[in-house]
Amino acid sequence: MASDWYLKTSSNWKLVNNAFVKVSGSWKEIQEGYIKVSGAWKQFYQAFVATAFVTQTSNTTIVVPSGANALHVQAAVGGGASGVSGAEYDKSGGESGGTGGGSGGYVSDQVYSVTEGEALTFTIGAGGTNSRLGSYPNYRGEDGTATTLSGTTTGAIFTLNGGGAGGSNGGSSPNGSTRNNTASSGGSATVNASVLTSGSFKESDGSTASIPSASTLTQGPVGSYNQSGSGVAGVTGQNCSGDNCQIAGKNGGASYAGNIAGGTGRFGSTGDAGTRGSGGGGGGAQPQSAGGAGGTGEIRYRFLRVQ
Repeated sequence: MASDWYLKTSSNWKLVNNAFVKVSGSWKEIQEGYIKVSGAWKQFYQAFVATAFVTQTSNTTIVVPSGANALHVQAAVGGGASGVSGAEYDKSGGESGGTGGGSGGYVSDQVYSVTEGEALTFTIGAGGTNSRLGSYPNYRGEDGTATTLSGTTTGAIFTLNGGGAGGSNGGSSPNGSTRNNTASSGGSATVNASVLTSGSFKESDGSTASIPSASTLTQGPVGSYNQSGSGVAGVTGQNCSGDNCQIAGKNGGASYAGNIAGGTGRFGSTGDAGTRGSGGGGGGAQPQSAGGAGGTGEIRYRFLRVQ
């Protein structure tokens, strides 16, 4: 691999990120540079190539590397909401299964302009974990939180809100009325930065790729370039009739436009947890069980130099 290449300008050494040569009156970018040393050609320059993908699941700050001018976000999503606990009754004539949690807003395969050397702040949304907010039997799940990305120069890039939890109302004591289950909701997505729709860049293997046709720009969860949108609600819980009837909680909302399944609702055991921003499954009744946690948010990214 070539070392960094420096050029002395006004007595100061400057790192060369991209080099050009004039050919027949037109400037052409140099992809590789070589120099002959003791009869052997040695590479001294390599144009910027795409960095490896990194999946970020915790808060951090990253500095845009030298030579990069664009950020490819392959996948990003807000945290999913937890499912709601089931509620069992004693001789009330029914049981109640919990609503599945909503999924977070998402981005799939978008490229944004950034500035080398600027700091990018990654805030990763948490999945909701508590399925028994409130008091028996009118439990509510816990909302997911937002995943955000911003730069010191670029400003806000996107905000992907977490999924909203479902709940319940109208229920009373173990011998009283069965509760009414209420819906969860998907988190919204706001993309503030302009998405690049043209240009070329070097893949990690040195090959030239184009926006938006590069195959590596369609490998996110949605499977096509420049996708973003809101999450979806989980399935609303239901009740069953008759003492000691059994009913499962309902499934959590899928994330990334339905491509990552939400947690499965259960009875007799905790609802399944969501993954990658999807909603947790609801808990069931008889026996009563808790709802599953919502999936943690994420940002999966790499740096490019787009011409």
